[in-house]
Amino acid sequence: MDSDYLTKAKDILKKYHQEHLLYFYDELSDDEKNKLLNQILSIDFEQIFRLYDNSMTNNFALTQELSPLEHFEKSSFSKSEIDRYVSIGENVLKQNSFAVVTMAGGQGSRLGYHGPKGTYLLNLKPVKKSLFQIMCEDILRANKKYSITIPWFIMTSDENDMATKEFFEVNNYFGYPRDSVTFFKQGKLPIINVDRNLMLQEPYLIREASNGNGNVFLSMSKNGILDEMKKLGIKWISFGGIDNVLLKNVDPLLLGLTIDKNEQIASKSIFKKEPLEKTAVYCKKDGKPAILDYCDIDLELSEKKDENGKFLYREANMLSHLMSIDAVDKVSKIELPYHRAYKKNSFVNDEGVKQVPDKPNSFKFENFIFDAFLYFDNMILLRVNADEEFAPIKDFTGIYNPDTAKEKYLKFWKSAEV
Repeated sequence: MDSDYLTKAKDILKKYHQEHLLYFYDELSDDEKNKLLNQILSIDFEQIFRLYDNSMTNNFALTQELSPLEHFEKSSFSKSEIDRYVSIGENVLKQNSFAVVTMAGGQGSRLGYHGPKGTYLLNLKPVKKSLFQIMCEDILRANKKYSITIPWFIMTSDENDMATKEFFEVNNYFGYPRDSVTFFKQGKLPIINVDRNLMLQEPYLIREASNGNGNVFLSMSKNGILDEMKKLGIKWISFGGIDNVLLKNVDPLLLGLTIDKNEQIASKSIFKKEPLEKTAVYCKKDGKPAILDYCDIDLELSEKKDENGKFLYREANMLSHLMSIDAVDKVSKIELPYHRAYKKNSFVNDEGVKQVPDKPNSFKFENFIFDAFLYFDNMILLRVNADEEFAPIKDFTGIYNPDTAKEKYLKFWKSAEV
């Protein structure tokens, strides 16, 4: 590495009082030195310290004017309404103008699993299936039904990109046409501790983390995904997480409803049964569609009803979204707000010893996909049946565990085959 790079790195670290990141520099191999200097020169220090300082002065109080977001209920549609919306959606699908984006940048650590979360195997009978295979089969069904090949874009992270690609290779892409599958990596930000210092993961590596699923839009732009979609003539894009084994990536009903109502964005929701369940719900903030975090919901708000006795704030987010290409293009040019999370993160101390904290010691910053909704006047919200479309796998101890997801998955497909 050129000595100029070392000088530049030292100047940057001095400016931001982060000289400790080079404590072990003289002990590193040439390759390790290169990695560390490249990382220092690639980090936007101004951004991370701005986020840190702003988060410390923000008490996160809910200051926006709150109002309910109107929603449709799939169960209340007549057969003729469903047929009309589905017909509109299917016409768009048959024009090869629809794409799927799967957000799969996470690891399976909360499941006690080592590797990309999408490679986690669900113990189905007669054979186990990975979350990637389950997602792939869902899109393949639409391909077969409409005689099309939907472009499938998978967002990975630095942490799991190589392992994800290898998994697809080993499994022959689960039968999906290879030239219709594109991987791209989301961005990342340094982890910062409570003393306003970046931390070393290794003596040659600064600890960083992926910066949330809301980074998908900027990552699509930076990685040329948006340009590729435009060349393919894509008009509508479905966004979903990897962990919901009942996710409908391709839903002509939602697509047709959104087009019919002349909106650019749409989401699905499920009814929040328990008023104080730790689930974010849809709402409007200052007249714009938004998400209300569970920590901002008290019993009075959760039990609020309209004149017809319908709950106003019970439409729970299930990470199933639809956006026009123009809407994605718009938000890809906007820096979405960041949310701070207080986490436990191991680090290398000043003596070069790896420390594993027993309580949260640092902050990570993330933006979320639903923050993009605030830049639109309205959106379509469709409540669906959780037993038909919502079986996420989060961890082993909560309500969204592998056994529950497996049970719902098998029950749904057994009834679908009858």
